[in-house]
Amino acid sequence: MNNPLLSFDDLPLFDQIKPDNIAPAMGQLLADANVALEAVTAPAFPARWHDIAGVLDVATEKLNRAWGAVSHLNSVADTPELRAAYNEALPKVTEFSTRLGADERLYAKYKAIDTTTLNAEQRQAHKNAMRNFVLGGAELTGSDRERFTAIQERQAELSQKFSENALDATDAFSYYADAAEMDGVPDDVKQAARSAAQAQGKEGYKLTLKMPCYLPVMQFARSSALREKLYRAYVTRASDQSDTEARKFDNSALITEMLTLRLEEAKLLGYGNFGELSVVPKMAESPRHVIDFLRDLASKARPFAEKDLADLREFAQQHLNLSNPQAWDWPFVSEKLKEARYAFSEQEVKQYFTAPKVLAGLFKIVETLFDVSIQKDTAPVWHAGVEFYRIERDNTLVGQFYLDPAARTGKRGGAWMDDVRTRWLRPDNHQLQTPAAHLVCNFAEGVGDKPALLTHGDVTTLFHEFGHGLHHLLSQVNEHDVSGISGVEWDAVELPSQFMENFCWEWNVLRHMTAHVDTGEPLPRELFDRMLLAKNFQSGMQTLRQIEFALFDMLLHTAHDPALDIMPLLTQVRAEVAVLQPPEWSRTAHTFSHIFAGGYAAGYYSYKWAEVLSADAYAAFEETMGKEGLPNVETGRKYRQAILEAGGSRPAMESFKTFRGRAPSLEALLRHQGMAVPNQGGSL
Repeated sequence: MNNPLLSFDDLPLFDQIKPDNIAPAMGQLLADANVALEAVTAPAFPARWHDIAGVLDVATEKLNRAWGAVSHLNSVADTPELRAAYNEALPKVTEFSTRLGADERLYAKYKAIDTTTLNAEQRQAHKNAMRNFVLGGAELTGSDRERFTAIQERQAELSQKFSENALDATDAFSYYADAAEMDGVPDDVKQAARSAAQAQGKEGYKLTLKMPCYLPVMQFARSSALREKLYRAYVTRASDQSDTEARKFDNSALITEMLTLRLEEAKLLGYGNFGELSVVPKMAESPRHVIDFLRDLASKARPFAEKDLADLREFAQQHLNLSNPQAWDWPFVSEKLKEARYAFSEQEVKQYFTAPKVLAGLFKIVETLFDVSIQKDTAPVWHAGVEFYRIERDNTLVGQFYLDPAARTGKRGGAWMDDVRTRWLRPDNHQLQTPAAHLVCNFAEGVGDKPALLTHGDVTTLFHEFGHGLHHLLSQVNEHDVSGISGVEWDAVELPSQFMENFCWEWNVLRHMTAHVDTGEPLPRELFDRMLLAKNFQSGMQTLRQIEFALFDMLLHTAHDPALDIMPLLTQVRAEVAVLQPPEWSRTAHTFSHIFAGGYAAGYYSYKWAEVLSADAYAAFEETMGKEGLPNVETGRKYRQAILEAGGSRPAMESFKTFRGRAPSLEALLRHQGMAVPNQGGSL
C-alpha cells in the first residue's frame, strides 16, 4: 500500500493521510536520514557544501516536510487517533533532530568546509549552522551530552502536552445560556450559538471559550453574571483554579518541569540562564538589553495607560452605574465607551467586512505593491473550508498557500503561518523548488447563506498572517536554510507581519475590501473616519499588556527559581507594569502557549521589538504616499527586495538598513499609536 506521507512529487496529500500512515512513514524517513548522516560523516566523504547538501539535506528535508504535514494536521484536525500516532512518533523525531544537531562528526565536516568556495547565501547558512551546532550540544561530551539529549526529548513531550491541555480545556467548556442572558449579544453570534445548541439537541444558546464566541459575549452581553461565568472559565483554563472536572488539564506541573529543564539546558551550554541562551541567535544583545527596552517603552506608555483607565472608570460610574468594575466588566465598559466616544461599534463595522470581499482587497494590494498575481488553485486539503492559492509573477509560479480561516472543534486557537516547503535550488536534481505555506486563523463562520463576517481586528489578523506568508513565499534565496523565514532572527520575524497591519488603516486600501452583507454598500467614509479616530483607543493599556507578557517571559527565564510557583513573579510584574490587576485566581500563564508550546520562550518581547522595525518600515510608505492616498509602488519594490526577498540570507539589521538607509527608530511606533511625545524617540 502506498503511504501518502512518502509522496514528495508535489504538495502533501492531506486528504489521504491517516493516523496509521504516520509510524511506518516516519520510520522509513528516519532510517533514510540516518543512512544519509552516516554517509556524509564517513572519513572519505568530501567536506564540501554541495556534496553534503546533496545527500544529507535532501534526506532531512523530506523528513521535515512529512513531519510538518503530520504536525499541521495535529494542530488543525485533532482526533484521539491522530494525537496518539503523533505522540508515538514525536520522541523518535526529536531524538534524531537532537542527535543531528550535536553530531561531532558532522560538526567537524562543517568546520572543514572551505568557506571561500561558498556564495553569500551559503556563507550565511554556514555561519548559522556553526552557531547552531554549539547551541545544539555538539561540543558536549559524555554524560553531559546524554543529559542534553534527554532534556530535548522531554521538553518536546512537555510542550506537546501543554498544547493538548490548553486545547482540551478550551474545548471542554460549554454553557447553555437562555434568551435573557444573551441580551445585547450581536445577532450573528446569537444565531451561531443557537445553531450550536440545536446541533447538540439542547435548548438555548451554546457558548464556548473559542474566541469568535467568547470575545463578543464579553464585549456586548449586558449580563455581568454571564460575563463573569465565561471570564472565570477562560482565565482559569488548564490550571488548578478551573472547575474540578477540568483540573485534569492543569498545566502547573508541566510549567515547573519545563522551566527546570530550560535552566539545566542553558547551564550545560555554559550560560547562566535560559534568557542568555535564547538571545544568542537573535538581534537583541542580551536579556538586559531586552528588559531595558521593555521598561523604557513601558515608561513612555504608562501616562497614556493611566489616562485610558481613568476614562474607563469615569464612564463606568457615570453612564453604566458601575462604581467598582470587575475584571469581567472591563471589555463591556470599553466597548460602550468606544461606542459613546466615536459613535460606532465593532458590530456595526463588521457588517461591511465579508470574508470574500476582504480577501479580494488583500490580494489587490499585495498584487499591486509586490508585482505578483494571486489565483485560486487546487490541492488536497484537510477540511472543506480550506482554500488553496498560487502566486505568480510574469506567468511564473512564485509560491502557493493554504488558507484555513474558521474556528472549529479540534483546531488549536489563535492564528499562525507555517511553512509547507521552502524555496530551494535542490542539489539532487538542480530544480528550483517553489515555497508553500499554511495561513491559519480562527474566525467565525458564516451563518445560514451569508458569508463569514470579520471584525476589523480579524481583518488585521488576516493581514498579519499574510505578511508572514509573503516573507516565506516571495523569497528569492536559493539556499534552503536561509530562504524565506528560515534563518531570520526570531525578534525580527514579526516585521513583515506587523508591517502589513498598517494597510488596514488606509482608506484607499480599505474601501476596496468592504461591502455590507445585506446591501452591498461600501464602508461609508464617515464611519471609517470614526474608526480612525478610535484607532489608538486604549493604546496605552494595550501596550502595557504586551509589555507585561514580554517582561514576565524574560524574567521567568532569567530571574526566577523554577522550583518556585510562577504566580508571585507574575504578580510582581503586573504591579510594576499593569494599570489593571486581575483577580487572584486568574491563571492566564497556564495557557501562554507562545512561551510554553510555541517557540517564544524568552522571546515574547519579539512582538514589540519587531513592531519598532515594522512601524519604521511603514513610515517609508507614508513618506512616499501618492496623491491618491495609495502606497508608492517603487517603495513597495524596494521593501520587497530588501526585506521579503532577502529572507534570512543576511542579518535582519542589514536588511532593514538597506531599505531605510539607517537604523530603526522608536518614533514611528509611538506616533502610530498616538503616544508621541517630544524628545521621546530612541532606537533599538
